[in-house]
Amino acid sequence: MDRRRVLTGIVATPLAAAPLAASVAAAGPASAATAVAGEQGRRRGTLVIGHRGAAGYRPEHTLASYELGARLGADFIEPDLVPTKDGVLVCRHEPEIGGTTNVADHPEFAGRKKTVSLDGTSTTGWFTEDFTLAELRTLRARERLPQVRQRNTLYDGLFQIPTLTEVLDLRARLSKELGREIGVYPETKHPTYFQKAGLALEQRLLDVLNRYGLNRADAPVFVQSFETTNLAQLRKLGLRARAVQLLSASGAPFDLVTAGDKRTYADLVTPAGLRAIAAYANGIGPDKLQVIPTRSDGTLGTPTSLVADAHAAGLLLHPYTFRAENSFLPKDYQRGSAPNDYGRAIDEQVAYLKAGIDGLFTDMADIGVLARTVASGVSIATA
Repeated sequence: MDRRRVLTGIVATPLAAAPLAASVAAAGPASAATAVAGEQGRRRGTLVIGHRGAAGYRPEHTLASYELGARLGADFIEPDLVPTKDGVLVCRHEPEIGGTTNVADHPEFAGRKKTVSLDGTSTTGWFTEDFTLAELRTLRARERLPQVRQRNTLYDGLFQIPTLTEVLDLRARLSKELGREIGVYPETKHPTYFQKAGLALEQRLLDVLNRYGLNRADAPVFVQSFETTNLAQLRKLGLRARAVQLLSASGAPFDLVTAGDKRTYADLVTPAGLRAIAAYANGIGPDKLQVIPTRSDGTLGTPTSLVADAHAAGLLLHPYTFRAENSFLPKDYQRGSAPNDYGRAIDEQVAYLKAGIDGLFTDMADIGVLARTVASGVSIATA
């Protein structure tokens, strides 16, 4: 058996389905029903975005996670991008890698532990900008939430930190193998921080997209950022692929804070704020609670006007992040009292899909595919 294919998580795929099967009476991710469901949803244009790949089933931001996300039906896979000391874009949720790799086990790197101000927050650990790509290659990924996703710790130590180019190569291979185009949804992480460090992300990302022929309006690409200046700069530098302004239920974009601009994320989701976003972006990525908030008792409330307002401004809307564990679900969608047990994740996603969203970020793409089918009124049993 090809060891590379084992380590990228292909033959281990049935393990990924076990938690879902244990919590809902639904077809497994490899079933014909799921495949048909995925194709029906894709034709309607509602996207399932594999958040950090398949973070519910593999350590996030690894080739194994990205590949599994695609194989479970994701239309797009999402790599978060940070630079190395030698300027290579690699995939990590944050520049601090102490929580997602075994760097602490490497005595040769002990002296690189430091404390920085990361978007105004004091953060201690090891940071990608202090490592060359060759040095990062000596590290291995670990599950970021081991207390929540204990099964994922099975894979600790197996996978390297991938580069953006490796993800794009994987995308091309899987698109051919699966017979459908897999998209990429890269996020530029902490762009102001990296600009100040002399490792600006913008041109590096554009160079890679251009090299792969993906910097065009119809490319299977969305570039996203929680900052606003970053996306506007990318447009000025020649970004032709689609862009998405990420939003938060609280706070303000750090680039605006740094510039003394008083606008917050709450200002950006007003009708006027959304029209301003439409000048440089094609969509928004809000916290799911900005679409349907929870009530004071923790149960799911009623939809806000955000979907209608975004669509009125000509913007797509892809909220984040949908997960299956009780601790991430509204109180009335939980099952039992154990926080890490699976709740009514499909039902929650159906509620959001029926509110009119254009896609969703999920740690478990197979659940997103099934929810998309249920929301469309197609019977899983007969699909």
